[in-house]
Amino acid sequence: MPKPLVVTLDQAPSPLKMVGEEVTILASGAQTGSYEIFRQSGPEGSGPPPHRHEWDEAFYVVDGEVLFGVDDQQDLVARAGTLVHVPGGSTHWFRFGAGGGAMISMTSREGASAFFTEVDREVSPTEPDLGALVGIAAAHKIDIPIPA
Repeated sequence: MPKPLVVTLDQAPSPLKMVGEEVTILASGAQTGSYEIFRQSGPEGSGPPPHRHEWDEAFYVVDGEVLFGVDDQQDLVARAGTLVHVPGGSTHWFRFGAGGGAMISMTSREGASAFFTEVDREVSPTEPDLGALVGIAAAHKIDIPIPA
């Protein structure tokens, strides 16, 4: 059974470097027994390529604005105070807007924290190897469709 977890600002882990953005693991699935919580922030234009995975994901924008695409719904502008829920299996992406931004994200199950940790360890944040990123994603059951 998981133990209660309290993460204060001075005890938060260092952010992971994720190809232009930073991801802080606030609670991993190993710590909660199921879901995961992250703080994600980045400069204007940063964010992941379109991808999909089995778990649900929710994003709550806390600073700035973030442009989202989910399946056929593209270019959804989420400003601070907006919640975006992405059902598992949906192809989705996001980009931080003008001036950058920050959001809290939550997954419905364990998986993302291990992926983020491996990308931080294996992929350059400034000169990423797309092949390495796609390979790591596939190993974590994340599909990044490559345009033909």
